[in-house]
Amino acid sequence: MHTIFLKGDAVVMIDQTRLPGSLTLHTCETVECLIEAIQSLRVRGAPALGAAGAYGVFLSAIAHRHRTHEDFVRAVSADADAIASARPTAVNLSWGVDRQRNVFLAVATPPEAVTALRQEAERIAEEDVRTNRRLGKAGAALIESGDGILTHCNAGALACVGYGTALGVVRAAVEEGKRIHVYVDETRPLCQGSRLTAWELQEEGIPATLITDSMAGYLMSTGRIHKVVVGADRIAANGDVANKIGTYGVAVLARHHGIPFYVAAPVSTIDYALSDGSGIPIEERDPDEVRRWQGVLNAPPEIDVLNPAFDVTPAYLISSIITEEGVATPPFEASLRRFKP
Repeated sequence: MHTIFLKGDAVVMIDQTRLPGSLTLHTCETVECLIEAIQSLRVRGAPALGAAGAYGVFLSAIAHRHRTHEDFVRAVSADADAIASARPTAVNLSWGVDRQRNVFLAVATPPEAVTALRQEAERIAEEDVRTNRRLGKAGAALIESGDGILTHCNAGALACVGYGTALGVVRAAVEEGKRIHVYVDETRPLCQGSRLTAWELQEEGIPATLITDSMAGYLMSTGRIHKVVVGADRIAANGDVANKIGTYGVAVLARHHGIPFYVAAPVSTIDYALSDGSGIPIEERDPDEVRRWQGVLNAPPEIDVLNPAFDVTPAYLISSIITEEGVATPPFEASLRRFKP
């Protein structure tokens, strides 16, 4: 099953807020529903958001298909802007929307646009799975049999249309017959590691151990972790990487212990317009995500809270960036430029 897909004229997704308790599908027939799904993290992960953005523009076209061409373009453009701004950090969301924007601006009539937008959205989804398989194969070359691999957050099939980026590297290594063990950190405050990555690995039968975020340094010091592989939500031209909050700390620990720190992401996640990570917008989320866990208060109700969803790991802490076009190594300004479309 793909994480997100079209069924008729509706967008269907695995509701990631319900995992691991239940595998539930959530259906959206309107742009408003899709934006809510993006903001509430029913669908999440940079590549999956790229597909969601593309599907959202298609939903807009369905809603406005009976308008004049001029009104259609105006209405769909406004919806496209709203979808692209639903979450600011992951560049893939606006990338998927912009691919669709190029489509509906190039056709003559609304009915033609609906057909073309459906085709492009499906193409983006299919490309994602193929891209991740290529990325996984490239990354598997960096993994050795017997490795203990630390992951952070969820960069598996659930974060993509299918297969995964960081977990795509793990899957590809396992498919090659390599014997590996994954250490899954819980990834507070929303526990995408314990809820999603652990679930995926268990479903795949890949050996895994769940740890709290604060255990990573200890495990590195005892020699159980040999590689760190994470995903990315946006990569600047110099190789600075925005990823789930806590990634920066893991990278610092890896450098201290001499452990390779790998980032796995498609080329679409590279924002060549940003020279470095200082320009990456960092999403601030609801303080109650920290104060509460699944609705249960676990802190004083009025305590002030900081809840940035992402942090930026500077390029000098990163050993390699794994893409479907190959593995980039420092200096990243030069190596990433080779992949620029």
